[in-house]
Amino acid sequence: MHQRLPKYAPDALAPERRAVYDAIAGGPRAAGPQLFRLTDSDGALEGPFNAMLASPGVGMALQRLGAAIRFETGLSDRCREIAILTLAAARDSAFEWYAHERVGRQVGLTQDELDALRDHQSPASLSPTESVTRDTVVALLDHRDLDDEQFELARDVLGLERLVELVTLTGYYDLLALSLRVFRVPLPDDEA
Repeated sequence: MHQRLPKYAPDALAPERRAVYDAIAGGPRAAGPQLFRLTDSDGALEGPFNAMLASPGVGMALQRLGAAIRFETGLSDRCREIAILTLAAARDSAFEWYAHERVGRQVGLTQDELDALRDHQSPASLSPTESVTRDTVVALLDHRDLDDEQFELARDVLGLERLVELVTLTGYYDLLALSLRVFRVPLPDDEA
């Protein structure tokens, strides 16, 4: 068991689970620099990805959505990571913070910016677009809504398409944080 879920060994996966595994381990997340581990030393998926194997139909849909959010939106890399890290801090999601702190560094977030986000603060160094991104995520997490003023500001600064992407990103990573918590998914071995 991997806390509350079995740890799915890749060589023992049924075809439906294997398709999800291959989409994750061989898709865009696996391309480029590996800033956090997708698999353990035995090839089993880490973090929320292992949970996606428990229900292959839902898991495939989730992994597709996650790949689209990470690799097919118009949000800047910094805005995307600011949004994810804001959510990880708000939900106290250790795995999301572990993974996306590394990605955040890669896209140029400084230690001071990371520390501020972890402390639920808006870093003073953020651009206006980045500040609106962070504030929008905070409002979505705190109120599950945007009032008219928040909506108009986010739409005006981000554009409607980016705002839709940000709302979707927030919901997706909130779902992952919930899954990680419910299934008691630990950090990879040897990670603090």
